[in-house]
Parts: sequence; C-alpha cells; structure tokens
Amino acid sequence: MLEFDNVSKSFWTGTQRKVILERVSFRVELGNSLGILAPNGTGKTTLINMMAGLEKPDEGVIRRDCRISFPLGFMGGVVNKHNAVENCRYIARLYGLDPDYVEAFCRWLCNLGEYFEQPLGTYSSGMRSRFTFALMLALDFDIYLIDEGMPSSTDVDFNKKAGEVLRERLRTTTIVIVSHQPQVLEKFARSAAVLLNGKLYMFDTLEEAKQLYDYQTQG
Repeated sequence: MLEFDNVSKSFWTGTQRKVILERVSFRVELGNSLGILAPNGTGKTTLINMMAGLEKPDEGVIRRDCRISFPLGFMGGVVNKHNAVENCRYIARLYGLDPDYVEAFCRWLCNLGEYFEQPLGTYSSGMRSRFTFALMLALDFDIYLIDEGMPSSTDVDFNKKAGEVLRERLRTTTIVIVSHQPQVLEKFARSAAVLLNGKLYMFDTLEEAKQLYDYQTQG
C-alpha cells in the first residue's frame, strides 16, 4: 500500500508560491493500478517523485509498506562512465538479484547491440530511456511508477516488447502512471484521478476522470 495522509507541497517560483498539493489524502492499494491525469505544469513529476521518496512533503505523511520503484526515466544509481553491463550488474547486486539475469533481461529488451558495452555517457536520450526502463522492469517491485508513459523511442521492437512486459506485470504488480494524455492511461489504469490546482480528485473509472479533466482543460 502507498498512502498520502493530508500531504501538502509547494514551491516558491521567485514571484509567487506554486501549490502542487494542498492537504491531499489518497491510497493506492496493491492490485488496483492508478492513472493520474494532470495538465502540464501542475506538478506531475513532483507528485511521482514524492511517491518514490525522492522529494519530501512540506506537511503530512507518506506511508509506504511495499516495494516501490524509482520513476521511469530516473535512475540515480547508474553511472555514466560505466557501460550498461557494469551498471546492470551493480544494480542487481544492490537489490540482491542475479546479475546474469538482470544483464540478460536488459540486453533482450533494450536491443542496444554493441552500445551495451559502451559508457552510458555516450548514449542518446532515447537509448538511455530504453536502458533505464529495461532496468526498472528487471527489478522486482510491488508498485511501478511511470511518469508520462512509455519512453519515446523509434525502436519498434523495443516498444512492442516493453508494452508486452508491462501488460504481463499488471497481473501481479500495480502501476501508478501519470500523464496529461488520457489515451496513455487506457491500457494500464483500473482507477483514475485528476490533479488540478493542488487537489487530487479520485474516481473509480478512467472515463469519469476524463469527463472532469476534459471539462477543466478544454473549457
């Protein structure tokens, strides 16, 4: 379970205080994947970072009694001067997993060819996204956090395989996915919420959430 209890978060922009969350309470139960709709600039990344424990609330309590992933696209443990092989094996040992398995899984999913032996610092942003996404899926979490859905990639094979892995994971794990595009959430979310003006509105279905979201963002 992941629970926010009366959580508030804001930033000072230099001219005004930007409110991300204002006394928000909600719970993510294991087995009930959640999609959160949020317009750009409302704090999607801050919210997902708070779930992962990368950012702290100003007020309130965040409870985590399960294994929660780092957000897709963030991988503080990878080292740019090391290649993908070295990073895979280091992260595997960090999480107590079989390094051979983690390396083999990432090789299969990333499809990076000879670049798998090259330093991450030489990767394009798309290649790095594919690698960190594969590394996240190679690890064993109860809740996977995804900011804005699948990494942008022109690699058709990667997109197909990564999508299949995610759908398979939905059978045994829970996904929290945050996006400004409703269609991104349709394949993965069982319940939904809308983040607007520091408030999080929870709904049983994505269709109900889309009605509020479309009304607020399209007038």
